Amino acid sequence: MKAPQQVQQFKALDVCHQQIHQQLAELADVLARLDTESDSPHCRQKAKTIESFFSEVARSHHAEEERNVFPALLGSDNAELVQAVRTLQQDHGWIEQNWLELAPMLRAVAQGEDWVDMAELKHNAEVFVSLCHDHIVLEESLIYPEAKARLAEELVSRAARLAQQAA
Repeated sequence: MKAPQQVQQFKALDVCHQQIHQQLAELADVLARLDTESDSPHCRQKAKTIESFFSEVARSHHAEEERNVFPALLGSDNAELVQAVRTLQQDHGWIEQNWLELAPMLRAVAQGEDWVDMAELKHNAEVFVSLCHDHIVLEESLIYPEAKARLAEELVSRAARLAQQAA
């Protein structure tokens, strides 16, 4: 991937993290309202939007990280960094597994179905929210800064090579 694309990619990944935080807050809001407003059009629409976001956008986000961010870091000689990336890869699996349990329940809420066990829905959602928050913290505190620093070094190196070639 070319450097300008990588810069744009990181901007998009950062924006997606903001969107994930927003959708997780929306999920918490829906869960708080379900006891009294489970059949409200507002709750159903929010549940539909949340389910759609995590089934589409968040999954694509994880796939993009797996393809374009993690591989270069896995080749690092920094054992702590490699272990952090492996942890994030494992997180992607756990997040996906939890989502596969949570998504049908949110779809049911969105469609006004009444088969959903609210205690199970809330438990699965709490686990999902916790996994996502912890995952993003590790990415934003270690992985993204390292990947961005490596990209910056690469851009400086390219610019120096081009300057030498032009001289």
